[in-house]
Amino acid sequence: MTTQTAKTKTHILGYPRIGSQRELKFAQEKYWRGEIGQQELKEVGSLLRYRHWGEQVGAGLDYVSVGDFAWYDHVLGTSMLLGHIPKRHDNGFPDLDTLFRVARGRAPTGCACAASDMTKWFNTNYHYIVPEFTADDQFNVSWQQLFEEVTEAKQAGHQVKPVLLGPVSYLWLGKEKEQGFDRLSLLPRLLTAYQKILAKLAALGVEWVQIDEPVLTLELPKNWVESFRLAYQVLHGSPKLLLTTYFDDITHHLDKIVELNVDGLHVDLSASPEQLEAVVAQLPEQWVLSAGVINGRNVWRADLAKLLGILEPVKSKLGTRLWLASSCSLLHSPMDLELETDLNPEVRQWLAFAKQKCREISLLGQALDGCEASRSECIHYSAPIKARVNSAFVNNPDVRQRTLAISPIFAERKAPYSERARLQRSALDLPLLPTTTIGSFPQTDEIRVQRRDFKAGRLAEADYNTALKGHITDAIKRQEALDLDVLVHGEAERNDMVEYFAELLEGFAVTRFGWVQSYGSRCVKPAVIVSDIYRAKPMTVEWATYAQSLTDKLVKGMLTGPVTILGWTFPREDLTREEIANQIALALRDEVADLQAAGIKVIQIDEPAIREGLPLKASQWQAYLNWAVNAFKIAAASADPETQIHTHMCYSEFNDIIESVAALDADVITIETSRSDMELLKAFEEFDYPNEIGPGVYDIHSPNIPEVEHIEKLVEKAESLIPVERLWINPDCGLKTRNWEETEAALKNLVTAAKQLRERYVANVRVKTG
Repeated sequence: MTTQTAKTKTHILGYPRIGSQRELKFAQEKYWRGEIGQQELKEVGSLLRYRHWGEQVGAGLDYVSVGDFAWYDHVLGTSMLLGHIPKRHDNGFPDLDTLFRVARGRAPTGCACAASDMTKWFNTNYHYIVPEFTADDQFNVSWQQLFEEVTEAKQAGHQVKPVLLGPVSYLWLGKEKEQGFDRLSLLPRLLTAYQKILAKLAALGVEWVQIDEPVLTLELPKNWVESFRLAYQVLHGSPKLLLTTYFDDITHHLDKIVELNVDGLHVDLSASPEQLEAVVAQLPEQWVLSAGVINGRNVWRADLAKLLGILEPVKSKLGTRLWLASSCSLLHSPMDLELETDLNPEVRQWLAFAKQKCREISLLGQALDGCEASRSECIHYSAPIKARVNSAFVNNPDVRQRTLAISPIFAERKAPYSERARLQRSALDLPLLPTTTIGSFPQTDEIRVQRRDFKAGRLAEADYNTALKGHITDAIKRQEALDLDVLVHGEAERNDMVEYFAELLEGFAVTRFGWVQSYGSRCVKPAVIVSDIYRAKPMTVEWATYAQSLTDKLVKGMLTGPVTILGWTFPREDLTREEIANQIALALRDEVADLQAAGIKVIQIDEPAIREGLPLKASQWQAYLNWAVNAFKIAAASADPETQIHTHMCYSEFNDIIESVAALDADVITIETSRSDMELLKAFEEFDYPNEIGPGVYDIHSPNIPEVEHIEKLVEKAESLIPVERLWINPDCGLKTRNWEETEAALKNLVTAAKQLRERYVANVRVKTG
């Protein structure tokens, strides 16, 4: 028997853009290379949008999300929509090439100008292009993509819900490009443009707009909190506005939020389920509540039976004012679990990707509406995830025991930095301003084909290993010819800096098609942490020692750090992040010891994710930083004093965590600073960083080749804050996405700049000492 109640509306906050086979990525890169025209690129985008809308409708959702598709990044798409383009890129008529020039510094047409900054989207591994603000900025709705896509979807017969980044969040996510003004002062001007956008959407027959204000989860300054009142007084009207928040709770701002002139509120009940009671209690009588109960950031199957029990009282109270949704955009989720035919069947039944999450939302909505068949299906659907708790596959007593035995001494090197630095200078014999790269070199088509053939069984393991040694030999020869000081083996054997280790460590499941967009055309394939983690055998020693055997110069051993492996995978939800990080740290600690025993004297443990892992609320930062720093130190502490430990951070605004960066106690840290013109070094004006540092002088995400003079100026800026004796010269990230022609041209200039600066500094010392 079915007891029908008022219909529960269902939707998602956004869908992955890239396509199940990364169609968008490949079309973008063909266009940038000049292999297809702009019309062909746009046709790929149109095909993907139609397909993705169809998948949402096919799953039973009431609304399709429109405006979540982006050619590079949705924040940059908002800048284009607002006609807000950096002056160096503004040709008076914003088109697709304008967008690509802002993002990449270059497009098939137009100038080769500096790209805008790129940084992490809140605490995710997605990157956005940072808006640049000046006091005389004007906003003009001149980019029609949003309106064209609304028309497309409506003509296809869909009930649409446009997605729009809200004005306050848009301003917060940007930065001032000149001194003496506050970008929040631009809000009245910006709101005029938003009024025009909403009016155009209303004219197209749009009833609801999802207006994203994720900054409401942050602990904002008072003037920013107060700015929401003005913003939504101005914007209230037609269409209706669903104020959308995600990634954390909003209860600290709830009293202010419920006074805003909007028509509904979305909250993330996956990241913060405890906020539900307070939100329901204070929800204005006329508002809808969009309950984000299906986790958009992880891949675990939802416990729909449990969610039913939580939501039934809310449904009883709110009736049709309760909507169901994903917690955040499904941008952060892989596309389709049905493609993963190679996964362990036991693991596969625990997971749900974007397409499956749409069905979870719809099924839950039907059950809440009184459909007994759907209720029974929810209970059946939840059974595997409930049974997983006691699975012997998941729980390893030996790993748990080793983790419990961690004591403070596990995180301490055998000597303080001052003593290590003296010993390393003697052991390594490096010049002033030593040069190095971050680890990876171009992943050529040849490398990719060989890896694909090996995984498909078309290339024997012995032949594959021979091919890899050939690529390593080539990388070493090229670096020697460039006269770099500390070399790398190039990582030809690695598909990804995290997935590679996930394939070698016990406790992970890897997918074939679980791609997630990181930025632009860059996609990553996060592994899934399914059980307790340990190292069964060495992972990198063979390749590092082979590379070292080819040269008299130092070769770095290359590892990815515990916090980054955790941050760039889909974690378990039955253990704390600290527990998982410690398991990974112990595995890496063993690898460091083996590299050192094999004669590798420099070991890099990359931690680019340490900044993005911060909780969104600053009051919670220190607790996270304590265990994150400790996990890194556990991994590094097996190194002898003479072994130099490097770490790397990229696209991380770490000025506000500089003390914790120093607490990592890495002998050398390399960081991204080139796009920001060394702005990220401002922290060193007030903080006396004790160890060595390599501020990146080459923006590897742009095809532009840095000039020698430009590199020298960046190093000179750095030298004003860091003693030259403790400076390294390096790119700002790995070079796997560049080709060899670009790479060698850029590194040639980098080495030339280092040598010229070296001579200059030595000459100055001679003059000063007489």
